[in-house]
Amino acid sequence: MQLRQSERRKAKIKMALQGSSGSGKTMSALLLANGLTNGNYSKVAVIDSENGSADLYAHLGQYNVLSLKPPFTPENYIKAIEVCEKAGMEVIIIDSISQSWEELLDYHSSLAGNSFTNWAKVTPRQNAFIDKILQADAHVIATMRTKQDYVLNQKDGKFIPEKVGLKAVQRNDLDYEFTLVFDIDIKHFAVSSKDRTGLFMGKPEFVINPHTGKKILDWCNSGTNLQDAREKIKTTKTVEELKVLYNQYSNWREELEYDFKLQKDTINAKELLLNPKTFSTNGHTHH
Repeated sequence: MQLRQSERRKAKIKMALQGSSGSGKTMSALLLANGLTNGNYSKVAVIDSENGSADLYAHLGQYNVLSLKPPFTPENYIKAIEVCEKAGMEVIIIDSISQSWEELLDYHSSLAGNSFTNWAKVTPRQNAFIDKILQADAHVIATMRTKQDYVLNQKDGKFIPEKVGLKAVQRNDLDYEFTLVFDIDIKHFAVSSKDRTGLFMGKPEFVINPHTGKKILDWCNSGTNLQDAREKIKTTKTVEELKVLYNQYSNWREELEYDFKLQKDTINAKELLLNPKTFSTNGHTHH
């Protein structure tokens, strides 16, 4: 009988890339997959519902493509994910999940009767699809098309349409389901709008590359959670202890830079209070 500390099991990332047509979602997804598989494209599958766009990047490597044909029902997507799982794929790219939502909206509008109560026939199908993504035993990267949203603002007595950002062609709250969501603009710059890994939140925009995928893989594999790391840093009492952690968390240095600096300052300030003799008023140390 042995007691052990709790640990975060190796996680599988469930992430989404959203952007308008031409922002480079497919390419970005394939570069992420490269990092997530350490360059082994034979372990990557693209479920393609975007008219063969997955084949445009064949020069990157020998990944697998499963072409979906209409109707783009959630049930067909679920079957496609199962095919990829059975084939032992480590990364499943679903490019894109917007067609499934459009299919459900068409189905909803074709139903007779009360529009509101008819959602009871649609929602369980959407939920089954999302559950399949979240429970898949593989990393999943889902792409979502976005449409520019406009509002009418009054200016000098006239109504002028103004852009107010992008809205994904999918159910409104879907991004809450993913661990990580990147918004990609037309110049291919990505910024995270949702990030439970703590790796990219609040970071400036950047272009996705295989190293981005590798970073996410390290997060999935390290039983380390950034939150735990931050707690441990806070409890250190000496600079020596802090150095040990600094070496231990070499993968996370960038993310934890501020935490380390803050704790170092705190330890130094306590030292100064305890041993005021070692410091003189003019900043020179007495020996």
